[in-house]
Amino acid sequence: MNLLTAKRTVSLLRKSESGVITDGQVPFFKEKFSNLSEFLKELKQRFSRYYNKLHERRGYFWGDRFKSVIVEKGDTLINCLAYIDLNLIRAGLTAKPEDYRWSSIGYHVQTDNKDGFLSTDFGLSSYGEMSEVEKLTDYREFLYEKGAIETVKGIAISESVIKKEREKDYKLTSMDRLRFRTRYFTDSGIIGTKGFVSHYYEMFKGCFNTSNEKKPKKIAGLDGIYSLKRLGNEM
Repeated sequence: MNLLTAKRTVSLLRKSESGVITDGQVPFFKEKFSNLSEFLKELKQRFSRYYNKLHERRGYFWGDRFKSVIVEKGDTLINCLAYIDLNLIRAGLTAKPEDYRWSSIGYHVQTDNKDGFLSTDFGLSSYGEMSEVEKLTDYREFLYEKGAIETVKGIAISESVIKKEREKDYKLTSMDRLRFRTRYFTDSGIIGTKGFVSHYYEMFKGCFNTSNEKKPKKIAGLDGIYSLKRLGNEM
């Protein structure tokens, strides 16, 4: 589950038959969606109805219910995490695991795990004390080396990509952070020093479909570099 999915779900709920969620209904929905099973049930049912209506089809949309599994920490957990993060590679959707915007590793790298939304354990806590940076670096190494292994399940990470990562010891450079945080230019809007972003925002803010005043936001890990992120709807 990611932030975009959660926010879209809330948006769908607000477009109910009554048109709004009343203050009296808020406690009900808070309790309902603190339960993962209930949340996903509602999400899948509503999306199925929406998709079927849009495409004039009937019947089931999802092949099976979501999986809920108790996983042991350590080697078991890190292997499960890697399996999920490598699905995009095996499906041929991206060349690198963190290139996909809505994956866990993508959120860690592209947003620097904004608001501490995801755990940074990665199944590595049993290996002793490690900093957040060290854990992310070690997990990326495990992920890439695992993804380089040829299997019958799909595409592997290319040797050229693996070679470049090995040369960097799987550490994220300043250029990596800049690329990941600004690769969606329409989200970043304007990139540069704080004064540069402010100046050009004042020049062009009338071109953006938003009534909210925007301020330059510092890009984590890049000294003195700011962006005007998501000028439309905030993520």
